[in-house]
Amino acid sequence: MLRRRPVPGHTTAAAEGDAVVLLIGMRINHFWAPHAWLPVMLGMPRMLRELSKDPSRGLLWHVLLTASPRTYYVVQYWESKEKLYAYATDPALKHHKAWAAFNRRLRGDSTKSGRHVGLWHETYVAAQGAYESIYFDMPPFGLAGATGVLPLERRGRRAADRFAYRSRTEKAG
Repeated sequence: MLRRRPVPGHTTAAAEGDAVVLLIGMRINHFWAPHAWLPVMLGMPRMLRELSKDPSRGLLWHVLLTASPRTYYVVQYWESKEKLYAYATDPALKHHKAWAAFNRRLRGDSTKSGRHVGLWHETYVAAQGAYESIYFDMPPFGLAGATGVLPLERRGRRAADRFAYRSRTEKAG
């Protein structure tokens, strides 16, 4: 577990290689239909607990966020897109089961006025050299929460220097 107290001064993420970020969320379209949105809302914490019990699945870090009283989402950092896909499609795990249950409920929804809950996700793979980070007097957060922190000087004081950073494996290859 990473420390959650602020790290003094300027730091950067200790990320090596590509960064895989998943944004996944829900929007309550009709508050009066908790039978539709409550299973979705409760499903994500269950999946996150499942993933935290087995770090080999590839979830490095996550944060739950509220965009509005209707919209909730999770920012997740993964080891690789392959591990993310493997988790999402494994029929023995919670995501696959939750998605199947949601689709069954959706097929049974005969309302003409629209759906009660909206879902979305976006996945990004940022290649090494296509991201940088800086934190000031912050606990490990975001990419640094996923990979650890380094003193800023290890990667460069300017954003351009941090973008130009290459891991040892890339330099050797």
